[in-house]
Amino acid sequence: MSDLDKEIAALVKTCVEGHRLSQERLYKMFYAEMWRTCIRYVKTDDLAREALNTAFLKVFQHMSTYDVKKGSLNAWMATIMIRTCIDLSRKECRFETTTWQGELPAEDAFVAPEILDKLYAQDLIKLIRLLPHATQMVFNLSVIDGYSHKEIAERLEIGEATSRWHLSEGKKQLRALLLKHTKSKTIHTENKTEKK
Repeated sequence: MSDLDKEIAALVKTCVEGHRLSQERLYKMFYAEMWRTCIRYVKTDDLAREALNTAFLKVFQHMSTYDVKKGSLNAWMATIMIRTCIDLSRKECRFETTTWQGELPAEDAFVAPEILDKLYAQDLIKLIRLLPHATQMVFNLSVIDGYSHKEIAERLEIGEATSRWHLSEGKKQLRALLLKHTKSKTIHTENKTEKK
């Protein structure tokens, strides 16, 4: 067991006992990672903050249920963050209903490497947040967090076909946003070069 694992185990134990300083230390230790999870699932930073704080409260209230044998603490916490974001966003989230059960057309998910080279993680998160809310949630659950369409359907209370449609639509829209974003950055860079 590494020193970090030992520290986390000790923090979990003292958090279960209700020690505020341990809770504060754990919050600071996982804040950045959990914040990145929340901003992928909600549309605004204010909602992300609300989700983050609500989820951390749940983490501390249910810390005694955490089982190290079932997975890492950060994975357990991320699951709580995602569920909290989904609950918080459910009113805003409107899912298209579809009865079509066939396979979606295979779309080429290719994005040119030169486009991706110009992107920062923050740029990508901003673009994902521009997707319609329901599509954004399905995209995140599938592509970023690795949930199956069956799991997404259960979690969001939608059909698997609806989940597939949102994922396909999300990829298509994100590709268009990436191209548009890259063109605007290229034009901006060219204008700066011309002014020099």
